[in-house]
Amino acid sequence: MKILLLCNKPPYPASEGGPMAMNSIITGLLEAGHQVKVLAINSPKYNVKENDIPEDYRKKTGIELIDVDLDVKPMKALINLFRRRSYHVERFISKDFKARLAELLQKEQFDVVQLEMLYMAPYVETIREHSKAMIVLRAHNVEHKIWERIAKETKFFIKRWYINHLAKTLKEYELNALETVDGIAAITRKDAAFFRKYCSKPIIDIPYGVYPEEFTPKSEIEGQPKFYHIGSMNWMPNEEGIRWFIDEVLPKTVEKVPNFVYHLAGRNMPEWLTELNNPNVDVIGEVPDAKAFVAENDVAIVPLLAGSGIRIKIIESMAMGKTVITTRVGAEGILYNEDVNLIIAENKAKMVEAIRSINANPEIAVRIGQAARKLIEETYDNRKIIARLLMFYEQIKPGENETVTMSVSTA
Repeated sequence: MKILLLCNKPPYPASEGGPMAMNSIITGLLEAGHQVKVLAINSPKYNVKENDIPEDYRKKTGIELIDVDLDVKPMKALINLFRRRSYHVERFISKDFKARLAELLQKEQFDVVQLEMLYMAPYVETIREHSKAMIVLRAHNVEHKIWERIAKETKFFIKRWYINHLAKTLKEYELNALETVDGIAAITRKDAAFFRKYCSKPIIDIPYGVYPEEFTPKSEIEGQPKFYHIGSMNWMPNEEGIRWFIDEVLPKTVEKVPNFVYHLAGRNMPEWLTELNNPNVDVIGEVPDAKAFVAENDVAIVPLLAGSGIRIKIIESMAMGKTVITTRVGAEGILYNEDVNLIIAENKAKMVEAIRSINANPEIAVRIGQAARKLIEETYDNRKIIARLLMFYEQIKPGENETVTMSVSTA
């Protein structure tokens, strides 16, 4: 098959959640023997120079980057208050991207055009105009739910009101966009179930996949367990979760575990963190090798209060045999067994107790980490996931939609 992926940011380098999820699909399709073409938005916030992408990757994917300014414009954001359109989505609409897409579709024929995230949905009309390809929405999240949760956790009234407005317009756009595509590949079963309530199109869940052999598991703990978090801090739910942990959980944790240290790694650390003067928080920032950082630590704490989709860094920590402590929001999309291969700490008290318990009994983390690795091998191997995606492509070919509605919705 010949597949065109439209990406809301460059999939290479795969240094944060979205690009990692895109890249796992790209590499999996290529490995399975299919042709892949990538057209991606390149923004000031997540900017990549094509010459910095390895030649082999460029050759295999034909990757093209189109510069689009995604920065929030105060005047446009203000005007948006008086309109029913989603400002989140409108920022991704580009004449240059549309023109290049149209030109590409006129020159080449594709079997599938896959939209990586909702923000590529404005280009459905252009695809329909110039191509007969099936259109699949790869939904990394239920986007509006992220903002509804952020609004709920926001204390300042005016800010909460504005975020609620953004969530409302985004929800209206998202639910309408579902019917414009030929199929939806949600990243979790929970997200797939949500979409089925509002959409008649074929839907399947295709989680983030890894190649287990690329992750060397290390569950053994030497001395006191080392607790860590790794994730891009320009994603608001990550920052809000870390702020909650430091403000609410950390003081009680230090009472129980006086020598506790929380090691924080990731891109785009905000100023309030880089200037934090707290002996119990080690703010490292971006690390050259994420796997090496995870390997030298023991227990991941992922204190997410908002979000949707699947937490890729949790999957990768589990692939390395690490115990993960997270909330139910953080664990969404992962087929875990509580206290077997993942620890759920839904509130401040439970998180403090989970940390105290593991610090006193490191063998708990060893056991859970080993079970986590086994789960990844059995369920999140990218080869198995790509096989399901290819089956989905075949099922949604024109004339076969009635069959796929039955087979996919019962998966």
